[in-house]
Amino acid sequence: MPLTIDACVAQHIGDRKEQQDRVGIFPHPKRGGVALAVVADGMGGHAGGALAAEQVLYTARNNLEHYSIKEETPRVLLESSIHEAHTMIKAMRLVNEKDPHSTAVMLLLQPGKVSWAHCGDSRLYRFRGDQPHFRTIDHSYVEHLISEGKITAEQALVHPNRNILLTSMGGGEPPKIAYGDATDLIGGDSFLLCSDGLWGYFSDAELAGVISAFPAREAAETLLNRARSRANGEGDNVSVAILKLIEVPAPKN
Repeated sequence: MPLTIDACVAQHIGDRKEQQDRVGIFPHPKRGGVALAVVADGMGGHAGGALAAEQVLYTARNNLEHYSIKEETPRVLLESSIHEAHTMIKAMRLVNEKDPHSTAVMLLLQPGKVSWAHCGDSRLYRFRGDQPHFRTIDHSYVEHLISEGKITAEQALVHPNRNILLTSMGGGEPPKIAYGDATDLIGGDSFLLCSDGLWGYFSDAELAGVISAFPAREAAETLLNRARSRANGEGDNVSVAILKLIEVPAPKN
């Protein structure tokens, strides 16, 4: 059965003085059914993080506009977008005194297939109905401790070093990138891309329940409101992109 998409993006500055996240969903200019969702969480002092995150979205959108489905693989598009943005963010140091960095998570949607890549601790979740199906694993110090069995996922949420990343874009080393893809798409599947200003306040199950229960825009509003309430005046920037796959009924004869 054909699928359509219910999608939206949303942001909140939280309790910070500046919004250093960036988020967008970009359709391919020539190919229907092809779109790229991106969330970038910038770091690096006043304006530096915002510039870094803006560079991630600019590079990804520009590469999508030149993306040829017949000649390139999704991984090439995603990998080149992250590496090129990394190079441009590093070059920012030459023209100012800031130390810009950014995370990135990207989801490329094509007919019958999704592909994703991420660097840092901005996340991609996949849900099937109201059940968690998959999420990316952060490139962070606490995720490393979890993998070694030294702390639990619950302990990671309050660990004093929970904000330390093992890789990001704009650093001295090339960014580490994790990839994935899926072709078993059905109506009721949904995808959430978000910065840590959102996921730090929710279990996977709660995220799945909210996104399943509401249209994309209402789900985003619900999640942002709950995150703000739970932040108790100390919330980070919040950015979300939601894409829900919906079956299109066959036309009646």
